[in-house]
Order: sequence, then structure tokens, then C-alpha cells
Amino acid sequence: MSRFGAVGCALLMMAAVVVAMPAAAREVAGLLHPLFSDHAVLQRDRPILVWGHAGPRQPVSVTFAGQAVSTRADAAGGWQATLPPVAAGGPHTLEVNAGTRREMARDVLGGDVWLCSGQSNMELPVWRSLNAASEIAAATMPRIRLFTVPQHAAVQAQESFNGSTAWTSATPDTVRDFSATCFYFARELQRTVDVPMGLIEAAWGGSRIEAWTSVGALRGQDSLDEALDILARSARNPLEARAAWGRYWQHWWATREGTPPGDAPWRADADDRGWPRAPATLGAWERWIEPALADYNGMVWYRTQVMLSAEQAARGATLELASADEVDVTWVNGVAVGSQYGAGKRRYPLPRGLLKAGSNSIAVNVLDTYGEGGLAGPATAYGLQFDNGERVALQGPWKYRVAPGQQAPPFAPWQAATGLSTLYNGMIAPLGAFGLRGMLWYQGESNTGDGAAYAARLRALRDDWRRQFGARTPLLFAQLASYGQPPVAPADSGWAQVRESQRRVAAEDAQSGLAIAIDIGDAYDIHPPNKQELGRRLARVARHVVYGEQDLAPSGPRAVTAVRTPTAVAIAFEDVEGALTATGALRPIGFELCEAKGHARHCEYADAELDVRRILLRGPLSTRATHVRYCWADGPVCTLRDRSGAPAGPFELPIAEAEARR
Repeated sequence: MSRFGAVGCALLMMAAVVVAMPAAAREVAGLLHPLFSDHAVLQRDRPILVWGHAGPRQPVSVTFAGQAVSTRADAAGGWQATLPPVAAGGPHTLEVNAGTRREMARDVLGGDVWLCSGQSNMELPVWRSLNAASEIAAATMPRIRLFTVPQHAAVQAQESFNGSTAWTSATPDTVRDFSATCFYFARELQRTVDVPMGLIEAAWGGSRIEAWTSVGALRGQDSLDEALDILARSARNPLEARAAWGRYWQHWWATREGTPPGDAPWRADADDRGWPRAPATLGAWERWIEPALADYNGMVWYRTQVMLSAEQAARGATLELASADEVDVTWVNGVAVGSQYGAGKRRYPLPRGLLKAGSNSIAVNVLDTYGEGGLAGPATAYGLQFDNGERVALQGPWKYRVAPGQQAPPFAPWQAATGLSTLYNGMIAPLGAFGLRGMLWYQGESNTGDGAAYAARLRALRDDWRRQFGARTPLLFAQLASYGQPPVAPADSGWAQVRESQRRVAAEDAQSGLAIAIDIGDAYDIHPPNKQELGRRLARVARHVVYGEQDLAPSGPRAVTAVRTPTAVAIAFEDVEGALTATGALRPIGFELCEAKGHARHCEYADAELDVRRILLRGPLSTRATHVRYCWADGPVCTLRDRSGAPAGPFELPIAEAEARR
């Protein structure tokens, strides 16, 4: 199973091809966009953009909080109007009239609106957090309003949501399944910012950052253009797009490190005579009593054959597979026919002419990154369903081959959580230019396989969303919490690379901020339940970045420079309350000195000494190290704090020579 799966979320299925709403349908759509409904919160102290659908060229009048404006729908029926700003408070009624039609949104408040987005740690509901029963029982807070964007992935940007939506006041019933991070953030923030809070949750467990970014923002990034072209083709011709994706994936396989020349396990004529047989029941490979697979995470190839008559081969057919944990790419007779992420049966329509009389090969590559993986049973779930109702089961033996290696394969661009722009199209684009006070982003676990690229991805998402919601819309990051066992020696870490990207991107932009979470993780649970403390820390960042409390540091001690002195490497910190201190010992741990060796770095742990607002590092590499790192691991132990108890976050800094600073 995927370690990035959302708690209680729907099964992740391949996104359906969705097209924009036709003009005829717009005439019967609501006058108001679903965001403007009973109990909504509209952003205070700035002009309010409102929109919806009426008849073509129809006059539209809008009234709100004693103000009235008029506009006219365009040829397709779309209309928008800008209302004057309102102060925090209410309740107000928003009324729209167009011809004989009238719609009203009642109990609307002016306040601060926050978009809370990301993957499963943002999606994790209040009922999964610490002390959940008491938190839920006490959650009657009428000035906090909740709105959950329905989970939906699409290959084209959507105008509205795929499912019913509603604003609700915070009550024990409504808070229970809402984002814990988002709710606790608003609850804490209201202690100092005494205004109504509107919370919009748009999250999907297991999602990659690329799925939340628009096509335009992804163009030109790290060879994504070809995959984006395939995504565009999938809207017009899914079968053609799947075949093209297969060729793209095959090129990746052929050029990956460790692939022997000419190795092509998907080919119909591939030599699988040395492959062992999989158990007839299939199921998780960890249960096959095969030592090499007992704790294996990675890729495994599967192959089987099915015999068909000439009459059967000439029919239209769909290949049916049981669930694959967690990603499959599937070929029939050497042609890719589908790829899907997450649980759920696979149904891949086959192009006419692909099947043949006699033996037909079926090859499936399955990737699993955590826990149990493989093709689920029973064997009867696998078969060819023909257009005349006949079904041929794939009852022949399945063979398998392990494909070791650490390189993560590319994901099909149309996949919901792991695709390109799919969640932006289905969940962010429908928000239009709705007024926001800021955005909270808690994501990154699914991008730790390529952590070095995360900074560029994060900048692209930041700039992309600001084009939609406003150029100066604040963006607050929740840092990835620790996860996994502490290391016994310095090592590379994709998790650490993502955290470093979060730190650097937040530091380069005055309208961004980072909430340190390294110390509130759980070595055994990728979904740490202490979302109350994370909410408090995000609220503190918001007070500094968004509300201008410059005397309040956004987080704990912040490393700013590393300089080599004659006796040590000195790291200077800012935002320190009192002096630096360490928990559990006289000296902090987790510091590394690193020297460049080609394209890699050799790092060793260093002895650290507290020096008020500096850390002095000594070790064998202190005279030649080029960089210093702190808490550089998936699940590090981090003991550096200041006297307030606020933790210092992970970082990597280049080491400057003392002479260069004078």
C-alpha cells in the first residue's frame, strides 16, 4: 500500500476526461457559483468578486451589505461583478437577480478566508488528531466556517465542483471530518485576530505537488513538456495517449541506471523462461514466503499469456485487472494500454487489432513504495471482457521478476494524485479568483523520491496560485515532520531535501513563512496526530507574515551563516529568544560537516558546542568541509532549541571562510 494514502479517502481512480460546461447547461446552472452560498465567509476589507451563470446577455443585479451593483452576462451566460469591501462581521445576505430568477445566500460573514491544501497530512481529519473526542465535543464555533472542495481530478480546468458543496458553521458534526491542521490553525489564530474565519479545504492524500499546479506553470520544467503533451492528447484520444505514455515509460526504463541493454519485459517476445511462477492466488508479494520479497519495496514485473480464437481476437475487448498496490503500467502484446495509481480494479479498453489469434502476452509492472505491494487476488478477477458479453479469464500462470533499483518511475500524467495538473484542474481552478487572506500548504511526502527538484516545483505552485488569487497572497508552509527511525550515520535523504526546499523558498519571499514541525513527527506513523501544535505554529507564522507582528519571530532559532574560524565552524542564528539550548544533554546533536566529492558529498557527524546564539562545530572535516547540515534525515533527532522551547529547524548552509567576511 502507499504510505501516502489519505485516511478514509475515496479509492484513487484514473481521472475521467471532463470537458467544460456547455452553454446550454450554463443557463440552468445556479445564478451564483457554489462558493457563494449560505454561511459563507467573504474576504473582508477588499473588493469582493462575485460570479455565476445567467441567460446569455442577460442583465444581472447583485446586492450585499447595503450595496448594489449591476452587470450583464456574456454570450455564454457567464457573469461577474465586483462589490465594495466590507468590514469583518455580519451576518449579511447576498442576493442576485436575473430576469425572473433570484438566488440568495444568507448568513454571510465578512472575515478572513484561508485555503488549506496538500496531501494526507492536510486532509487528516479532526477525529484522527490528539484528544479527538474532547476536541470535537467542544467545537461549536459559529464564527469559523468550513468548506470542503469535493475530490475530483480532471485533464482540463473546470469551472465548478464535481459534487455538492456547502459552507457550514463549525460544530461537533461538521468539524469531525474536516482538516485538523486547518481547523486548529483558525481556532488558534482567532485568539489574536478576532474576526470570522472561512476555511476552504482542498486536499488529496498521496498527491504530488505537480498535480496541484496548472499546465501553464509546469511547462518548461525538467522535461515535463512531453508528458504534458500526452496529457492534452488524453482528452482527445485516451487510447492513443496511453500508447504514447507507454513509449515514454519504456524510454525511461531503457535509460534507467542498471537496465541491461535490450531489456524490454513488456515485449510480446520477451524471454521470461527464467522467471519464477507467482502463487496462483497472487496477492501481496510480501506473503509469498519468498525471502527476497519479504520486506521489498520497489518494482516487480508480471507476465502471463492468454489464448484466443481468430473470432475472439477480432472483437472489441477490455482488459480487466484486480487492484494493484500501488501503481501499475500494463501492456498487451507489447503496447501500453493503461496505468493507474491506487486501489481499485483496472479496466483498460484495448485498441481494435491489438489482439491476435493464438497466444497474447500481458505484462504488468507494479510499483510499491511502502507496506504490502503487488497484484491483488483472486485470479478470477483477471480477464478479457468482449463486446458480445463473453469473458475469457486469465487463468494461465503468472510469472514475475523483481526489478531492483532506487530510481522512481514517471507517473502517467492523467493519474489523479500523481499526475500533472489533474487536481489543479478539478479542485483549484473551480475556486476562481475567490478572495483569500492566505494559503496553507502541507505537502511534500509524495515528492521525497526527487527532493532535489522540490524547490522549483514549490516556486511554480506559489507563483501559479498567486496568478489566480492575487500577486501578494501569503503562502504558509507546514514543514514535513520527522518520520522513520533515526539514522546511525549521515546519509542522503529525500525528506531532508524537501525540508530544505521548503526552508529556502519560504526565506526568499516576504509573503511566505514556514512552520517548523520536525519535532512533532512520529517515527512509526507518517500521519502524526499532534495537529494542535502544528496549528499553533502556523498561526504564529501567520501573525508575523500576514498580520505584521514583526516583534514576534515566525518560528524558532533560524540558522543564517556558517563561517570557518581557526578553531571551528561557527553557525550564527537569528530569531533566538534568550540563548540557544539543547534538550536532554549539555550539547546538541545532529550536526554534520560535509565535503564535496565529485557530484556527491561525504558527511560526518560533528561535535557541537553552544555559544549563546552560535553553534561551534569541530571534527575531522572542520578544516576542509564545504557545507554544514543539521537534522538531515527522514526521521532525525533534533535537540537544538532556544529558551522558549521553540525548535531550530533542519538546514544546509555553505561554509564561508572567515577572511571572506571581513
